[in-house]
Amino acid sequence: MDTKLTLRLNGKIIERAKIYASLHRISLSKIIESYLDTITQQGETDKDTTITPLVESISGVINLPPDYDEKKDYHLFIEEKYQ
Repeated sequence: MDTKLTLRLNGKIIERAKIYASLHRISLSKIIESYLDTITQQGETDKDTTITPLVESISGVINLPPDYDEKKDYHLFIEEKYQ
């Protein structure tokens, strides 16, 4: 069930947030809802581990094969970079 909430925020922050929301094709309400959901669930996760909203939003974006070797891939990247 959705409930209306009125907030008073700095106008400059609101304008930046509207631009961010537009660029990411997400509503400002959804951004705020996601943020509030994230910070209120922290007690349910490991207290030593804090997952920021940014990390939460990009989690699961890439799918790697189970046998992917990140050290080998990084090594190849460094070799190519400095040739």
